[in-house]
Amino acid sequence: MSKNFDVVVIGGGPGGYIAAIRAAQLGFNTACIDEWKNEKGGPAPGGTCTNVGCIPSKALLQSSEHYEHASHGFAEHGIEVKGLGLNLEKMLGRKNTVVKQNNDGILYLFKKNKVSFFHGRGSFVKGDANGYEIKVAGAAEETITAKHVIVATGSNARALPGAEFDEKLILSNTGALAISEVPKKLGVIGAGVIGLEMGSVWRRLGAEVTVLEALPTFLGAVDEQIAKEAQKLLTKQGLAVNLGVKIGTIKTGKNSVSVEYTDAKGDAHTGEFDKLIISIGRTPNTIGLNAEGVGLKLDERGFIAVDGDCKTNLPNVWAVGDVVRGPMLAHKAEEEGVAVAERIAGQHGHVNFNTIPWVIYTSPEIAWVGKTEQQLKAEGVQYKAGTFPFLANGRARALGDTSGMVKFLADAKTDEILGVHIVGPMASELISEAVVAMEFRASSEDIARICHAHPSLSEATKEAALAVDKRALNF
Repeated sequence: MSKNFDVVVIGGGPGGYIAAIRAAQLGFNTACIDEWKNEKGGPAPGGTCTNVGCIPSKALLQSSEHYEHASHGFAEHGIEVKGLGLNLEKMLGRKNTVVKQNNDGILYLFKKNKVSFFHGRGSFVKGDANGYEIKVAGAAEETITAKHVIVATGSNARALPGAEFDEKLILSNTGALAISEVPKKLGVIGAGVIGLEMGSVWRRLGAEVTVLEALPTFLGAVDEQIAKEAQKLLTKQGLAVNLGVKIGTIKTGKNSVSVEYTDAKGDAHTGEFDKLIISIGRTPNTIGLNAEGVGLKLDERGFIAVDGDCKTNLPNVWAVGDVVRGPMLAHKAEEEGVAVAERIAGQHGHVNFNTIPWVIYTSPEIAWVGKTEQQLKAEGVQYKAGTFPFLANGRARALGDTSGMVKFLADAKTDEILGVHIVGPMASELISEAVVAMEFRASSEDIARICHAHPSLSEATKEAALAVDKRALNF
């Protein structure tokens, strides 16, 4: 006899586990199905984000940044380090511990909120508006039924044709987080978020990193002024970024990978690398879901087709996160998960795509929200811009990290904030003020008039807002 639930969530990543918790908070009898396994075969909910994405990458970024500070940065603070060594095994072990803490935290939250957890792969069997039968293929196969189903199955790394991932020489994000020895030469195909973050980790630890990017511009989705500043800073650190590259044949040897490519000028090159990370985007994960068996519609790119409320073509079936349209961001998935649970309860959950922040956790960090200057120009929007460099910020000087700037874009007539872009220290934290301001449709004058603590990095945000009206006080 199958177990009956009001809501069943397939997938325990950020979108899935948050949707399940919110549904349970709203009084629904809720279950969440997730198949991720830890090294002992036990449950490891949290999806790509927790297991091989956001969380472990930030752990390694932090550890490698500490190593770089000890190697190069501490001396100017009067701290002398002798006999510095790298215990990579311990560093990776710490990363794994951080991941497990997050896995266990989610299991605790399920228990706390009375969410039934099923460890296995969930797939549709049959169903209609009266309910759906879901198979859980785990250690012991079982079937459960649900009135509402939320699909949150995430995404997979996109492979390059002719260069499939073996996670030994040709690596996705999964393999890039588990290299057991620092490679002498590391190749990275794709200068996006994952490529730059993983390239930064291994460069700091001693690898010679070459990044190959097909697009002619660096970080094309980022405000052009900010992207140029970021490229300059990352190049100065030693990250070799090649733009406008056309990838040719990729061959693997016993312990190396060769990549044939032509540069932007059309000149041919062959790169020889100990490891190759391929980070050219991600594809929606609907493998094994049996979408076709129940008539769940996918769009032309393989995403589950949904409307503005995350409803699919099937009654009472919803989908959120990476498996649907929109930015592939953990926090976007979380917001959609909450919104769907509330819609099921008859409430009016809402996700504003215009105020979803983006962050690249390189050093310096890059963060932004809203429109870029090139987007506003293309749309014919009249705007004002204000910038302020961290070089003129007292706290940044004290930190010893004065790279980058804050940039405000505001409507020329109403002064409403249209976009905020930051490259610099703690940009991931500073961007939150801009998100709040834009959500409340604040003007740059509002931020300029708010008292910010001194000395703090946030003063650069205030000064950039002042600069919109050409009245910055410290630059």
